[in-house]
Amino acid sequence: MSEAVRIGIVTVSDRASRGEYQDQGGPAIAEWLKLALATPWQPVIRLVPDEQSEIARVLRELCDGERCCLVITTGGTGPAPRDVTPEATLAIADKVLEGFGEQMRAVSLKYVPTAILSRQVGVVRGKALVINLPGQPKAIKETLDGIFAAVPYCIDLIGGSYLETREEVIKAFRPKSAIRPKN
Repeated sequence: MSEAVRIGIVTVSDRASRGEYQDQGGPAIAEWLKLALATPWQPVIRLVPDEQSEIARVLRELCDGERCCLVITTGGTGPAPRDVTPEATLAIADKVLEGFGEQMRAVSLKYVPTAILSRQVGVVRGKALVINLPGQPKAIKETLDGIFAAVPYCIDLIGGSYLETREEVIKAFRPKSAIRPKN
């Protein structure tokens, strides 16, 4: 049996990192992935304050040291002065994938007009895809439902792990030539 795929889950929140309230974003991501992924996976969880240097350090650690093929952040993507997750994400990026930010905002606009305030980004660092999600569990689910079909093939293209999804939750899109036979 092959080793479980490692996926980083990063909650960015001053208050949660100080223990003032319980993190709901990170667990919402983990729960969604648990339902959606057929591939065995292991979460690598981090909780950090809204500090650009700390966020960037953790993203580098998860991509480079922990060898995560996917890192999903939650929180810190709005226009408030302490919202610096996109800046930290861009600082560690090898490539920016503008389509992720565009699609995440398009999905969220179906539910709330304030989605235009979001500054979410998707980037590649080495063999890892890093995606910024909003902070609320409902918005996390809506966003993942709207973008995740493209995530496994993106990870294939950058040389990361092969992720299979449970089609009843989300059907990953791959060209026929990129689909591996099931064991």
